[in-house]
Amino acid sequence: MKLQCDCRSRGKGMRAVLSIGKHWTRRVNAKDRAGSKYKLKGNIEKFFTWFVDEGKATVRLKEPAVDICLSKADANSLKNFLSAARLADRGTDTSSLPLSTLTPVRARDVEQPKKKLTIVSKKDYPLTSNFPYSLEQLQVSYCKLSRVDMRMLSLKALRKLDLSNNHIKKLPATIGDLSCLSELILHNNHLEAFSEALCLSTLQRTLQLLDISQNRLQSLPTQFCQLKELVNLKLDDNELVCLPFHIGRLSKLRFLSAAHNQLAVLPSDFRKLCLENLDLFGNPFVQPNPLDNKMQLKFPLPLQEIASRAVANLRIPYGPHLIPAHLCRDLEVAKICDCGCVCISYYIKTAVSMNLHQVSHTVVLVDDMGGTDAPVQQHFCSLSCYSEFLDNSLQRGIR
Repeated sequence: MKLQCDCRSRGKGMRAVLSIGKHWTRRVNAKDRAGSKYKLKGNIEKFFTWFVDEGKATVRLKEPAVDICLSKADANSLKNFLSAARLADRGTDTSSLPLSTLTPVRARDVEQPKKKLTIVSKKDYPLTSNFPYSLEQLQVSYCKLSRVDMRMLSLKALRKLDLSNNHIKKLPATIGDLSCLSELILHNNHLEAFSEALCLSTLQRTLQLLDISQNRLQSLPTQFCQLKELVNLKLDDNELVCLPFHIGRLSKLRFLSAAHNQLAVLPSDFRKLCLENLDLFGNPFVQPNPLDNKMQLKFPLPLQEIASRAVANLRIPYGPHLIPAHLCRDLEVAKICDCGCVCISYYIKTAVSMNLHQVSHTVVLVDDMGGTDAPVQQHFCSLSCYSEFLDNSLQRGIR
């Protein structure tokens, strides 16, 4: 029974290998290959295991009176080691214990925690052993994975997870429990959806790069724009028919690529972006015509619409504890008219042309004709606002 971990008993801690042997427990480290020996049978005063799931524990001995503090250990290996130590303390028959032969440690057995691992072949994929607990970067590509291995989701130090070029169809919500994850690469898989749960997880505070290009996505949830730390977003080669309604809330976004999708028009919130590089090549954008509109108005406006507009325009606080949840969802996708007022479910919608250089320093050409214009949705809260817009458009056309 051996355990690799950081160990401290007296003075400064260091990387060590702990072994439970036939006579004494031995603590061996890189600087002292002979190690230290401690008796276990009837000699353990107390175990401190509050943080065992984080790879930390303390063993208090009676003789000598010392606390052996363990950290940076694989949580499962640590639990097994402590269980064996308890049995040894009770004097359990040694035949039931997985004992080690106490020999001087080899240098390679006291290696520093592994931080990076790359697997690009199915034959190299670990089937019987765990991933090193200390990993900060993990790439598993070309392994024909159909789902995310749950062992990966216990790697609490993980900052970069690359699962590109596999066959993954669905993402578990528990990816959101990786509280340090800043880069998630899922290029060339079979994803059909990106869940709301991921958008509302700790990824809101950590995720800076997301690559979900070359999948089968047709839409992204409204909550997607809660991932407000995103700097680089890759959506190329999917089947997206629209971008998230509130994409303008991604205020830190600098690199956006959504080439080769099914985008016909961009959301009105797109105007709020401030990008360094934008690629929308190969989308079937419509030719905008202000006279071509979708009129969704009633006269007079329903009371619910009037009340919802008042809540939004006056910035009255609301939530599911105050109003029905479906009304909260409606308010979350409120549209802004040219006049600055809000409309919810009743409006006039059209598309106008926008030069993409207004939102990005560098723009990849939208089509083979060398254009950098694209249609953007525009909403109007009333007929008078829409009429004023048409008059202004006509005057600009005359000039």
